[in-house]
Amino acid sequence: MNYQTTSSINEETKKESKKEKVKNELNPKPTSAYVGASWGALIIGLVSYCVGLWNAAIELNEKGFYFAILLMGIYAVISLQKAVRDKAEEIKVSEMYYGISWVVVLAAILLLIIGLRNADFLLSEKGFYGISFLLSLFGAITVQKNTRDIDFINNKTKEEKS
Repeated sequence: MNYQTTSSINEETKKESKKEKVKNELNPKPTSAYVGASWGALIIGLVSYCVGLWNAAIELNEKGFYFAILLMGIYAVISLQKAVRDKAEEIKVSEMYYGISWVVVLAAILLLIIGLRNADFLLSEKGFYGISFLLSLFGAITVQKNTRDIDFINNKTKEEKS
């Protein structure tokens, strides 16, 4: 009995599999539609939150509190996204900075929840501020991610051409 223990692949099959691999590779660059949607989410979230604050019948110090929490949250999620991305790209990030980024993101969300819980707003207003806050945070994260992806791909393309 003659059992064949190895399989042979001819050159045409190798070429076809290479073509299939190229077709199946994903383009990591974000599409313009996704970039636009990310900017749209950020702008809609920020503008709606700020317009809501502007028109709210609350004292100026309360408006300042909610605005400061928005700024704190936006900065914190951008910082956290950068730290997560740096770790993924094996760029050194101190554990303290990474931990502080998480703490500040959670603190911003918690402060908003506590502030809204104790505010004399209608339930619909509380929901509006919560959703527009979270939309702003999501928009900031995705805009930062897209910016980083596009910059990474552009630098990689320049290096390959050199």
